[in-house]
Amino acid sequence: ETGTIKFFNHKKGYGFIVDDNTSKDVFVHFSDLIEQVDNDDKVIFDVQKDERGIKAINVKKAGHLEN
Repeated sequence: ETGTIKFFNHKKGYGFIVDDNTSKDVFVHFSDLIEQVDNDDKVIFDVQKDERGIKAINVKKAGHLEN
């Protein structure tokens, strides 16, 4: 999936990504980041479902796409 970091609180260790496909907010926890992100960063990520809903995992900046 691709999206944009809507907000990320480094002190609390979580934030939300706006999914480009659904325009919905996807929760992201710092433990699921491959690299540090900041507000408004374009990112790529995978979606994982758990008991609380969906969350983003394997999150990294979109500028680091490999062919």
